[in-house]
Amino acid sequence: QVQLVESGGGLVQAGGSLRLSCAASGSIFSIKAMGWYRQAPGKQRELVAGIISGGSTNYADSVKGRFTISRDNAKITVYLQMNSLKPEDTAVYYCNVVGLGEYWGKGTLVTVSS
Repeated sequence: QVQLVESGGGLVQAGGSLRLSCAASGSIFSIKAMGWYRQAPGKQRELVAGIISGGSTNYADSVKGRFTISRDNAKITVYLQMNSLKPEDTAVYYCNVVGLGEYWGKGTLVTVSS
């Protein structure tokens, strides 16, 4: 059974930083991509950042230059460094891993106060 466990969410003031982590365990094979999505109240879930097996990354326009995604293949862990946080970044952040299947974490809440 595959598990994705996110950590690092919390309350931060605008302009602050947080680092999210997502550790995967279980039978995950042939990982193609890892990423972070977020869902704000009343809005659809959206891709924040992704990293594919070759190392290429992509970001939502709203976070470019502020967020950085990285991974540790040995630990099967993906990170999201979030700097210069804005109130509009407030959302539940979900980890996503695509291998032979697609897996989701339960989410971690990020709240940015103005």
